Amino acid sequence: MRSQPIQTGTAEADLVLTLTVGGQACGLAVLAVRDVLSPQSITPIPLAPPEVEGAMNLRGRIVTAVDLRRRLGLPARQAGARPMSIVVEQGAELYAMLADAVGDVVPLPAAERDANPPTLDPLWRDVSHGVHRRDGDLLILLDVDRVLAIGAGR
Repeated sequence: MRSQPIQTGTAEADLVLTLTVGGQACGLAVLAVRDVLSPQSITPIPLAPPEVEGAMNLRGRIVTAVDLRRRLGLPARQAGARPMSIVVEQGAELYAMLADAVGDVVPLPAAERDANPPTLDPLWRDVSHGVHRRDGDLLILLDVDRVLAIGAGR
């Protein structure tokens, strides 16, 4: 995917970090993102929900790593594939959302956002707040709070 240049009049609220999970283009509001990290060493957490890959150390802070593939009901990564970490903050806690690939920061105005299509899988519909049609593909905008609501209402 080719990124569009960020226009000077673009509001920060309209900037989206693009990522890929299981071949699906997704986006996160750039204001929710604290850091993007290359593959990291992750320590498993016993008895954690299946979506929680484990914990990692980020400059002395413990960060809970959430596997977006598991969270979104997708097949596991191929053996040896190492995910990228998108660090977000919820409350006073840091979380690393594990994605297959991280793209660019692009302007996607809220006015051009469409509602979730009725054919979108209910699990995906529950964690997204709309879609953008971009370069002939559908980019699903993930809601960080909903993605991190692991076990809520399930």
